Amino acid sequence: MALDPVTMLVLSLALAASAALHLAIEWRSVRAPALLFWSAGFATIFLGCGLSLLRTSGILILGIWFANGLLIFAHWLFLFGVARFTDTRLSRGWYLIVPFWVALLLLPEGPQWSKTMLLVNSLLVAALALRASLLLQPHGRSLSVGAVQLRFVLLLHGLFYLLKGLSVFLPGTLLDLAALRGQIIQISLVEGVMAIMLIAVSMTGSERHRREKQMAHLAARDPLTALYNRRAFEVRAAALLDEVSVVTPGALLLIDVDNFKPVNDLHGHTAGDHLLVTLSEQIRSLLPEQALAARLGGDEFAILLKHASRERVESIGNALREQFNAVTSASFSTPQPVTLSIGASLFDQPPGSLAVLIEQVDEALYQSKRGGRDTLQLVDRTRLGVASRQPV
Repeated sequence: MALDPVTMLVLSLALAASAALHLAIEWRSVRAPALLFWSAGFATIFLGCGLSLLRTSGILILGIWFANGLLIFAHWLFLFGVARFTDTRLSRGWYLIVPFWVALLLLPEGPQWSKTMLLVNSLLVAALALRASLLLQPHGRSLSVGAVQLRFVLLLHGLFYLLKGLSVFLPGTLLDLAALRGQIIQISLVEGVMAIMLIAVSMTGSERHRREKQMAHLAARDPLTALYNRRAFEVRAAALLDEVSVVTPGALLLIDVDNFKPVNDLHGHTAGDHLLVTLSEQIRSLLPEQALAARLGGDEFAILLKHASRERVESIGNALREQFNAVTSASFSTPQPVTLSIGASLFDQPPGSLAVLIEQVDEALYQSKRGGRDTLQLVDRTRLGVASRQPV
């Protein structure tokens, strides 16, 4: 099959329709706005390729003017899809692209009409594609393979259209938009087919990777407080516990809310949920780097520290108690004060397992509650701490 202009347009037509349908199906399942923009962009390319075929029948107004305008509009949709994907707000100038092209309808036809149209259309497409590529720069955060691929495909696509537009200044350039004649147009049709395939694959991969990442994030988080849940805490704690040594001691704090049930009974479960969210925010604000925090269930929370010390454990625990007491004393009237009991263990040898460590710290938490609540009970299991407890 010869790669003549009509054949290339038919291939583009089929690929654009497939891409639009596939992205629309993806959008129906996840409702990601970027997918809707991208699907609409490929649907616009499908319509534009269909109109381009009308040139062979001599219908030039639709086959040239509207077909080229739809190509620009499709890339405008691609850009806004990328903006939604990256949570970026575009300046108002990008909204003027389509009206600017409509103004080109006022250009009079003449000897240089084809070159002028090709130049302006190419530069507009290049600007849209290059801006979309720029939005996909990592900016300090990693990108998925699909997003990286989309970034470079759009970059190359934009550079191609930039060179395509500037090629009209080369001497002896043959351009005939009406008959789809000229080497530039032939190359552009081939590039268009390749770009449709690569952009569609990259867009699908980008959104799918982000969706999978979001699902993994949700599976690891407690839905109320957004802290790690027990399962995720157990998985992530293993690596941190393996790094514990005499040089880098670790510490586990178990935190339990005293007299939490009266809050639910007297003020409602919404108030109780709000209190747990407040506590989680306080924990997050005090959490050092490379530390883990989780809601183990109910009103029980855990903090696992790296590079711990008695001073750091006491500082975090007491600050948390004071902040929490300030909130509850001002917000809740209960027969007994709503406070925090904290049990903690400082250690410089990796424990047999996290479960064993939690059992040990549970005993300290029990001592805290039995000793009157609203206290921090710390057990120092480091070599130095054990030695200091030996009888002289």
